[in-house]
Amino acid sequence: MKVSIVGGSGYVGGEVLRLLLCHPKVEVQQVTSEKNAGDFIKIIHPNLRGITTLKFCSIKELKKCDLLFMCLPHGTSMKNIENLKKLAARVIDFSADFRLKSAKEYERWYKHPHTAEKLMKDFVYGIPELHRAEIKKAKYIAKAGCNATCTILGLYPFIKAGVIDMNMPIVAEAKCASSEGGNKPSIGSHHPERTNCLRSYKPAMHRHCAEMIQELNLKHIDFSATSVQLVRGILVTTHVFLKKKATDKDIWKILREAYGKEPFIRLVKEKQGIYRYPEPKILAGTNYCDIGFELDPESNRLIILSAVDNLMKGAAGQAVQAMNIMMGWEETTGLEFPGMHPV
Repeated sequence: MKVSIVGGSGYVGGEVLRLLLCHPKVEVQQVTSEKNAGDFIKIIHPNLRGITTLKFCSIKELKKCDLLFMCLPHGTSMKNIENLKKLAARVIDFSADFRLKSAKEYERWYKHPHTAEKLMKDFVYGIPELHRAEIKKAKYIAKAGCNATCTILGLYPFIKAGVIDMNMPIVAEAKCASSEGGNKPSIGSHHPERTNCLRSYKPAMHRHCAEMIQELNLKHIDFSATSVQLVRGILVTTHVFLKKKATDKDIWKILREAYGKEPFIRLVKEKQGIYRYPEPKILAGTNYCDIGFELDPESNRLIILSAVDNLMKGAAGQAVQAMNIMMGWEETTGLEFPGMHPV
C-alpha cells in the first residue's frame, strides 16, 4: 500500500516515517516539508540514515496514494483537508482539528472557529481500545492527543465499570516530556531554561481536557500538566474516589475485563523491583500503555497511574495501530518491539 506523509519534518512526522519504513505492508511514496523541500530526509531525521534515500517534497508535488498521514499544526489540517482528501481514499490526521465532535466545543478550547465543521462527523476518534469497531470501517481517523490518550486509557475501565463516585472531583496530573512541544525552538525550550526544570505549564484548562470529557462522557475533569526532564514520555497520576470500598482484587478484575486481550496495554503493579508502577522511561520507542494503581484505604481513593511514550502510543504508534485495524491487517504489525533498558 502506498502512503505519504504531509508535514514530515517534525518529531511526530519523523516517528511515523520511522515506523512506516519498516512496515512490511507499506511503501512510503512521498514526505512533505515546505521548509526542507529538496533536502534528503536523513538531514532532518539522522536516525534514518541508510534506511531511506527519500527527499522531502513540497505539498504541491503530492501525488495520489492509498493513505495520507497528515502531521500538520493545529488549525492547518482543516484548511487543507478538502484538497488533500482528494489525493487519498483514507486519511489519518494528527492535529486536534477533527478530534472533537462539536464545533462549539472546538472553538471553546482552541479559541478560533472551526472552518470544516461538516467534516467533523466523518472522523473517528483514534484510540483503538475504545473505537476498534468504528476504526475498522473508517476512512478518516483523528489521532488522539497524547495527554488525552494516557489519561483516557487509565480512567476508561473504571468509568465503564461505574465504580467511581461522580459527585467527587476527578483530578489528573501529567508529567510531560519536552518533545511534546515539537521541534520549533522557543525561550522555554532553550537548554539553560529547560534543563533541571519541573515546570507547571498548564495547571488548568489544558486543551486535551475536551477529548477526555467527550470520550469518557464527563461533565468536567481537573487536569494539570507539568514539564519534566524527559525527552519522551508521559506519566499521568489520576485520583478518583470510589462509591464503595474495594480491594486490589476488585481493581485487578476491572482492569483485566477491560484490557485483558489488548495487545498494547500492560497492567503493572509489582511487589518487587524498582519499576513497581508504570514508568515512561522503559516505554521509550514502544507502542505500549502501562497502567497501574494503588488504593488508599484511609479515603477510599483510587490512584491510577498510566504511562506512554508521547511520540508513540501518544502519536505515531497509535496511528499505525489504527491503520492496521483500518486495513484489516494484524493489529500489531510493525509495532512489535519492547522498550530499551537501561536508557
